[in-house]
Amino acid sequence: LSTVIYRINLSVCLSTVLHSKQYFYTASSGLTTFPEFVVVGMVDGVQINYYDSNTQRVVLKQDWMEQVTREDPDYMERNTGSYLGDQQSFKANIGIAKQRFNQTGAKFISTKVYGCGWDDEDGTTDGYEQHGYDGEDFISLDLKILTWVAAVPQAVSIKQRWDQNKAELLCLKNYYTQECVDWLKKYLSYGKSTLQRTDRPRVSLLQRSPSSPVVCHATGFYPDRVVVFWRRDGQELHEQVDPGEVLPNHDGTFQVSVDLNLTAVPQEDWGRYECVVQLKGIEDISTPLDPALIRTNWGKTGLGSDQNSYTDAVLIMKSCVSIQISRNSVSTNSTVPKADFCLHLCHGQNSK
Repeated sequence: LSTVIYRINLSVCLSTVLHSKQYFYTASSGLTTFPEFVVVGMVDGVQINYYDSNTQRVVLKQDWMEQVTREDPDYMERNTGSYLGDQQSFKANIGIAKQRFNQTGAKFISTKVYGCGWDDEDGTTDGYEQHGYDGEDFISLDLKILTWVAAVPQAVSIKQRWDQNKAELLCLKNYYTQECVDWLKKYLSYGKSTLQRTDRPRVSLLQRSPSSPVVCHATGFYPDRVVVFWRRDGQELHEQVDPGEVLPNHDGTFQVSVDLNLTAVPQEDWGRYECVVQLKGIEDISTPLDPALIRTNWGKTGLGSDQNSYTDAVLIMKSCVSIQISRNSVSTNSTVPKADFCLHLCHGQNSK
């Protein structure tokens, strides 16, 4: 199977909470190298399970998830059945979606993203569900006022139909604010040594060429809620900088880069600049903009982090087949809408 790397800013949809449980559904049509239906479950940015239409079975991705099955023997069978039902629903809806968007015969990938969050400091909870189509937002749930929000004209009739089903809306509210959060707390307890650890970031200053921006690259950190910024004379810079997305590493940690444009800055002023990395549980890491510390493509080496950090970051950026969650909205690589007559199965989500 092809490997899909999800580029996800996990703190966006659930920006007020510290812990999150999220699911990513991907349905495709006309793609021979990718399963027609895939589900990926994640807790705090760590993948916990996987399902696809080729195997039609749930695969646990963390050793500590075995504790779930010991305490809940029906977990695997129940979730496999739930995903199989979702798979059949997505397949039935694909034809309707093609007609709605006049794309009969077209190849496409569709997704659904939903999840919940919990702040273990103040007890705050949050939840969301969002659907898109062909790379654009389609319809989303406003959990605060219990109504659906149509993002495009094609979604208006569906919004009206779904808004009329008050029982379904109450079911979703119960799931996102209670049952989903209860499961999240269980997973955090089972995977405490993994999910509630803190891994210190390794920081490098990188530069592709003498005229390129200087990149502050932090990698190997966990959890993903890191803050990286450039400072000049002790003040955070909002100009001259280009922040990147937090990306996953292969080992379950994360990386992020923030560019600093020095085109108009004479080198004698570089000492006024520094990169600051902040991660809860550790002291701030401050790296001065010192030419001796900058790793470049023409031979200089600086801080003692991975030799291939820069190359790895570039390769990951270029190779991702991505679902992007922007800072203000979820934007997926398309999500097929539910059919007008096919209501969301709230009890299916309750099983996870």
